[in-house]
Amino acid sequence: MRPLVDPDFWRRRAVLVTGHTGFKGAWLALWLQSMGADVTGFANTVPTQPSLYELARVGDGLQDVRADVRDHAAVLDAVARSAPEVVIHMAAQAFVRRSFLDPRGTYETNVMGTVNVLEAVRATPSVRVVVNVTSDKCYDNDPSRHPGPFVEGDPKGGHDPYSNSKGCAELVADAYLRSFFAPAAGGSESPRLGSVRAGNVIGGGDWGEDRLIPDIMRGALDGAPIAVRNPEAVRPWQHVLNPLSGYLRLAQTLHGSAEHQGGWNFGPALDDARPVRWLADRLTERWPGELRWELDPGPHPHEAHFLALDSTKAREQLGWRPTWNLDEALAGIVAWYGALRDGEDMQAVTLGQIEAFAAAAAPA
Repeated sequence: MRPLVDPDFWRRRAVLVTGHTGFKGAWLALWLQSMGADVTGFANTVPTQPSLYELARVGDGLQDVRADVRDHAAVLDAVARSAPEVVIHMAAQAFVRRSFLDPRGTYETNVMGTVNVLEAVRATPSVRVVVNVTSDKCYDNDPSRHPGPFVEGDPKGGHDPYSNSKGCAELVADAYLRSFFAPAAGGSESPRLGSVRAGNVIGGGDWGEDRLIPDIMRGALDGAPIAVRNPEAVRPWQHVLNPLSGYLRLAQTLHGSAEHQGGWNFGPALDDARPVRWLADRLTERWPGELRWELDPGPHPHEAHFLALDSTKAREQLGWRPTWNLDEALAGIVAWYGALRDGEDMQAVTLGQIEAFAAAAAPA
């Protein structure tokens, strides 16, 4: 039986990852490198200081292209020059609060950036598969109409500019699939497109603004109390390697068959959808040192109270399921930031967690 993520498939395969300097992108780029893929990364900057990208020296093993996903000519040139078989589009403006401050930039990056990538894919004959990464927040989260976990066919939308822009990016991907990538539109050799949704991913090396785990770990490393907003909000927490394994699994499947094009949820087990308060308490208990949190009185931008994904489709059709549960994810996070505090080689630490995850996901 083949493993969930097959190293033989990725060995020497040309892959372009947009947003490779971000938290999720850096984990993905390092994982692909560890399997022997020929990785090109496309991003305009390293988005945080510090960053997983720099701490784990992700850039040592790939072709690093620095340009803006909003620049159509630059995207077209990067895809043409790297001639990838697989494109994984992760570049985004990924912060809800920032989307209120810069709605236009958020839409330009998340919507037109997606258009630019898909246009470049259309123009590059080498591309076989494109995986478009959006967010669980792409769904129209109206609790009066939809009280339960979201399934792939639910309406897209969003209250804030970030969430709404991700819903728009999903509509863009669906239009390109129907118009250009479906066999009836582009022929049997047209690229195959999957669009993936996951949210509230957690793991070592996240330094993003207004995110719970980075805020807690900054407080742990600095010895300062953590201000937590919306402690009763429920989120589908999962280690970053869980959805990344789904993206890679989908790309492998699409490479062999066009039947699995379209939208996919990669979320945790419903038992791992927990309130913010629960997660903050567990990390406080696990951290080997003083750590405490307190309520941030706000004001805060709008956020949905409950958000969860139904990933039945991925389990049944791709054979995917989360490998690490929430307790294992929290153990990995504490170990990663503890290693950083102790001055360890963070590339080796990160690769070690990838190796442990892959071993746990391997068929018995």
